[in-house]
Amino acid sequence: MAPATTVAAAAAARGLVGSRRRTEAPPRRPSPSPPPRKLRLVTEIMARARYAVVERGDYSDVGCEQCGSGERPDELLLCDKCDKGFHMKCLRPIVARVPIGSWLCPKCSGHRRVRSFSQKKIIDFFRIQKSCDGKKKFTSNQDMRKRRRRSRSLVLLKKRRRLLPFIPSEDPNQRLNQMGTLASALTALQMEFSDDLTYSPGMAPRSANQAKFENGGMQVLSKEDMETLELCREMSRSGECPPLIVVFDSCEGYLHFEIICTVVDILCNCIFSVFILIMSCSYTVEADGQIKDMTFIAEYTGDVDYIKNRENDDCDSLMTLLLATDSSKSLVICPDKRGNIARFINGINNHTLEGKKKQNCKCVRYSVNGECRVLLVATRDIAKGERLYYDYNGYEHEYPTHHFV
Repeated sequence: MAPATTVAAAAAARGLVGSRRRTEAPPRRPSPSPPPRKLRLVTEIMARARYAVVERGDYSDVGCEQCGSGERPDELLLCDKCDKGFHMKCLRPIVARVPIGSWLCPKCSGHRRVRSFSQKKIIDFFRIQKSCDGKKKFTSNQDMRKRRRRSRSLVLLKKRRRLLPFIPSEDPNQRLNQMGTLASALTALQMEFSDDLTYSPGMAPRSANQAKFENGGMQVLSKEDMETLELCREMSRSGECPPLIVVFDSCEGYLHFEIICTVVDILCNCIFSVFILIMSCSYTVEADGQIKDMTFIAEYTGDVDYIKNRENDDCDSLMTLLLATDSSKSLVICPDKRGNIARFINGINNHTLEGKKKQNCKCVRYSVNGECRVLLVATRDIAKGERLYYDYNGYEHEYPTHHFV
């Protein structure tokens, strides 16, 4: 009977509870008042926000944060976070084309900016040999002979035109800036600096580079010009470079836009190669000082290889080194892995009068101690700020230039 009583008691208890819930309201407890809402400052919100774009009514006063110029607005990129402007060629690494979608400057994106080459890095990059005597001045034997020939006829001197050594900039900081632009361009193309011809395994050996193989013979560099060449090489090794700078120009280069599109179509599965090709077509060389007529500018350097091995090569700057009677022994210079500033000097369109007027230097092949060498020489006085151009074709006229810009 105990369990039944217990069940009835439980039922009665449930009834009491149920009736209470239906007839009586539960005691109301006072609810605590919510704390007053604290409004955050706009600066705090902006600091935690990812980024916000505030459009301005007028962008005519925007200039590049690197060079300070507001020119070339079509090349001026605006950061979607800080709204500051940057020229595509002033950024490091250089932006080759306008980005698709939003774009953030290096500071806002958090990416480390490519540091400019310091003085020590430039010295290491070009393997400059420090001289213990900082006041050493290089003088050529030609200068000594000129003093003795002052009484000779000017007409006679004009007939015997000799190479002149380049005159480096007097300001050391200006020379460092010149070498820095070349180092940046070579690094962008993943190239090494080399002021000499290179004979790599698997390519043409040095024994193949003999001027006696040239079809029809090759002009021999005179003794005086060889002294000038050695003088310029000695100055370069000591950090006294020609007064030249490498600049980036998206509109410059030897490829016409239609050709670039064709290359892109062919190499659509190799985006990196296309990028390197377009970048190499966008560099050019400017004079950073006055350059006199017949001044030695640079020697064309790079890997030496047989022409037969490079028939399908996509390098845009192959240079003829040797045209042998036996075509299988003909050689070219390939500046795709190693080279110097000659790699970035552009060619002219020799099919137009305007293109021919731009030429201010020439490329000449010489026999130097029995070996073929290619030298770039000024053909007229070149003013500061003027860009350097030469004709890619020699007497063979086999290189197509009708698409050159």
